[in-house]
Amino acid sequence: MRTELYQIIKSKKEWQQFIRNEPIWYKKLSRNPNAIKEFEQTALKYYKKSLPDRMNKISNGVQFATMMLSMIQSMNQVD
Repeated sequence: MRTELYQIIKSKKEWQQFIRNEPIWYKKLSRNPNAIKEFEQTALKYYKKSLPDRMNKISNGVQFATMMLSMIQSMNQVD
């Protein structure tokens, strides 16, 4: 693997762990160093840090908060 790629991967702990969990990326990046963007996108999906994953997490949080508020309101109406 090229030194530049190694330094890029070494700079982020998650990328280091990802490449250890998915060793096929050693071969892919050694053969095609330009695949670093694909590597990054795959790592984001693996750790559920891509934009759709983050939006889903926010949506779930809002739904949970809404549910809790409606429960609190219904409890106050009973009293």
